[in-house]
Amino acid sequence: MPIVIQNRAVSPLPLAIVAALSMLLSGCQSLAIFSDSQPERIVLNSKPDHIASHEFNLDAEQGMVGTLASITSRENDTLSDIGRHYGLGFNDITIANADLDPWTPPADQTVLLPLSFVLPDAPRKGIVLNLANMRMFYYPKNQASTVLTYPVGIGRQGWNTPLGQTQIVAKKANPDWTVPESIHREHQALGDPLPKVIHAGPDNPLGSYAMPLGFNGYLIHGTNKPYGIGMQVSHGCVQLYPEDIEVLFSKVDVGTAVRIVHQPYLAAWQEDMLYLEAHHPLEKWEKQQKQLQKEIRKKLQQLAAEKQATVDWAKVERILQRADGVPAPVLTESADLPDMIANAVQLAHPEQFYGQPVIDELSDSDWSILAANFENETDAQKLAAMLNHQGPPIPARKVAKDGNYQVVAGPFKNKKEAKTVAQRIKLNFDMEVKALEPKQVSRN
Repeated sequence: MPIVIQNRAVSPLPLAIVAALSMLLSGCQSLAIFSDSQPERIVLNSKPDHIASHEFNLDAEQGMVGTLASITSRENDTLSDIGRHYGLGFNDITIANADLDPWTPPADQTVLLPLSFVLPDAPRKGIVLNLANMRMFYYPKNQASTVLTYPVGIGRQGWNTPLGQTQIVAKKANPDWTVPESIHREHQALGDPLPKVIHAGPDNPLGSYAMPLGFNGYLIHGTNKPYGIGMQVSHGCVQLYPEDIEVLFSKVDVGTAVRIVHQPYLAAWQEDMLYLEAHHPLEKWEKQQKQLQKEIRKKLQQLAAEKQATVDWAKVERILQRADGVPAPVLTESADLPDMIANAVQLAHPEQFYGQPVIDELSDSDWSILAANFENETDAQKLAAMLNHQGPPIPARKVAKDGNYQVVAGPFKNKKEAKTVAQRIKLNFDMEVKALEPKQVSRN
């Protein structure tokens, strides 16, 4: 996920993550622990730590699942780590917390966890992928009362994930990746040539599991860059967190139907309340925004008429403008943002988030890289966090020196490894960096 550093300041993040603060339903469903297939997260605290984030019970007429939760941030948290732990993509967690820096949120801040989703308007069969909110919904065969949902990474502009109906045509564990010629040319132009085949392992962008689709050249697969989930980062394939693709791979059969849609505006009844979920259309569909909004207003009017309810159209317009991706009530006298936040389920902060990078200490015998110098400590912490969340991760920390702050990456076992990582930093961040021989790192 390339981030450019210019004039010693971090540039704006890509993909238009700045949107309005999250809103969500006021009527919360009952809590449920993670299924046995999810990584265990245990916290000894009076607040609950577990909340349904992937697997939900589903009635035949039910159009929305999940609830709003929150945790209180601690020093050195990132929204990426929080999002992954609770089954959210980068888009989910950042637009729900647009007032917080994704990489350096202050301690003791409320972080909203938007774990509520309106189901796409599509047959509840097999896999349904909604590109607009970068989320997959899986309806297991012979389990009409269950839906599983996962955040995904999708194709970026120019490499769009295709719309339409297809199916899973194969399943491959520990796949090799034969690099397409078009991707070879792209990387060659960037000065980052690739081999013809990348074998299974930490450098393979397919991760540990891949499921080719009937669309030639497109797959559902894992990733070695998990912090790109919830972004438009791929060459058209659909990527899942490593822990999510492992579960999905074990459940999905060859021949499972896959339907890919783009539905930025979704509406559904939940008990006695009508909800609207709004996203900005992806760039390819931006010109259709007015028509899509016209269609969702018509649908809201029809749904309200079914129960002789009254829509607050001013609230609808605010939700469409906000496009925060979280279902919000739209009937007259329904709850507003403060009440919804007050009713959110308060979760205990884990001792460590699932998959959170652990940075080894530097020793006098290690090679390292001086990535940048900053006058501001927050800017240094931000760059260090971004490096730690590359794929594969680049271990980094901020180091106080002479009243300023260095960002030092490492440890690396030798000069060759340090030079390889330095090239990655230059390519992804547009930065000139300096390799440090052993014993050159300040440890103030």
